[in-house]
Amino acid sequence: QVHLVESGGDLVQAGGSLRLSCVASESISSIDAMGWYRQVPGNQREYVAVITNDGLIDYADSVKGRFTVSRDNAKNTVYLQMNSLKPEDTAVYYCSATSITGADWGQGTQVTVSS
Repeated sequence: QVHLVESGGDLVQAGGSLRLSCVASESISSIDAMGWYRQVPGNQREYVAVITNDGLIDYADSVKGRFTVSRDNAKNTVYLQMNSLKPEDTAVYYCSATSITGADWGQGTQVTVSS
């Protein structure tokens, strides 16, 4: 089981930027895919972005062009750079690590975008 710790969430005005970090307890180079998801209370968890071990990257349409996912294998860390934030980006953001054995999740970090 991979232990994941997210950080970087904050209160920011619309149009602002934040960078989220997700630190893993083991080498992420051995993890098939690292993803970011978000959830608003009362709603299902929503896919945001993923970066695979092969370097493939994908984004949800709602964040494409505004968010950038990256990874630093030496630091066992995955980042989510969020620009041009909108109030509808407000959510708890979760990091996930997916491998053949299943998926592990972090505890989440709150992002609040004020209008």
